[in-house]
Amino acid sequence: MTAPTAPHDTRVLVDHAELHAALTGLFTEHGIPAARARLAADALCHGDLTGLDSHGVFNLTRLYLPLLESGRCDPAAEPETVTDLGACAVVDARRALGLWAASEAMDDAIARARRHGIGLVSVRGATHFGCAGFHAVRAAHAGMIGVVASNCGGQRIACPPGGALAMLGTNPLSVAAPALDGHPFLLDMSTTVAPSGRVRVAARRGTPVPPGWLEDAEGNPVTDPSAFDRGEAFLRWLGGTPEAGVHKGYGLGIAVELLAAVVSGAALGPSPDALDGDGRPHGRDDDIGFFLLAIAPQVLRPDADLTGTTRSLFGALAECPPRPGGAPVRYPGWREAELSARRRRDGIPLPAHLHRELTGLGLLGGPRSGSAR
Repeated sequence: MTAPTAPHDTRVLVDHAELHAALTGLFTEHGIPAARARLAADALCHGDLTGLDSHGVFNLTRLYLPLLESGRCDPAAEPETVTDLGACAVVDARRALGLWAASEAMDDAIARARRHGIGLVSVRGATHFGCAGFHAVRAAHAGMIGVVASNCGGQRIACPPGGALAMLGTNPLSVAAPALDGHPFLLDMSTTVAPSGRVRVAARRGTPVPPGWLEDAEGNPVTDPSAFDRGEAFLRWLGGTPEAGVHKGYGLGIAVELLAAVVSGAALGPSPDALDGDGRPHGRDDDIGFFLLAIAPQVLRPDADLTGTTRSLFGALAECPPRPGGAPVRYPGWREAELSARRRRDGIPLPAHLHRELTGLGLLGGPRSGSAR
């Protein structure tokens, strides 16, 4: 069910179960097997449930349907294990939809970790997988530590610090672990200051982005988000400037390229053909590489009390006294867990334009009473 917001609001509440069922049906209609379609819908809804709207259904018509309809993504693809060494494997996704393929690969890594204490699955030939954290947190739910990284295949949208050519993607990284009940630790980040999706969401809303997100070819701050898709602005790396530690974000971006693409054999962002560009973002996010790691400390150390240790670690952080008048201290993943629970109960607030778009596709029904949260 859906609900209109207050007159001054521009958001519409959508029932999570309705949205999930509609997405599952749509993916199935495009040839994805039913179980995998449900998993893909889980992954896509995760972004909207946890407040990462730029990686939720906002990308349905902008990314995933065009991938399926153009043939760049094969809905019937069956990933192939090309190397299997027990604790680790290399998999060719064969252009499968990354929304489900990355989670299946993480589940494989978890199964390997149960036997060996560690499980690594390196994937090539993949497509965009949505929120890295959705796949990483599967390890946390299994009582393990999960690490997920992905390059952007042959897509280049960020320049090296001081460089004049786009050479790398946003190269996301996520780490997850069990923590306090119902609130797993979940770090989910791009190695640039912001992912490209958040820039595009701002452009769609007609709102400026903070001065540290984008820069022009001379390194000057840009706040017009539409300049990014015009090729007039580049994403900045975490740190932003040399004085603030831009080498850290840039270095993490390269580290993800090594882990996700060099290990798996996927397409590289920094490659000789990148040097033929005109400086603007270029290339396509085909042949993406994934790095999925599950670690089971309780297998590596049979006497380990992982639950007790993580409760102590994260409990101590949550008990840290806040500054006078400040909010309680929390850790990455806490807010997302709280928001997800609330939105599952009360509905997911979608921008009115996105609601109209999904209604036009026949995915959502008519409005009902209620208010956005």
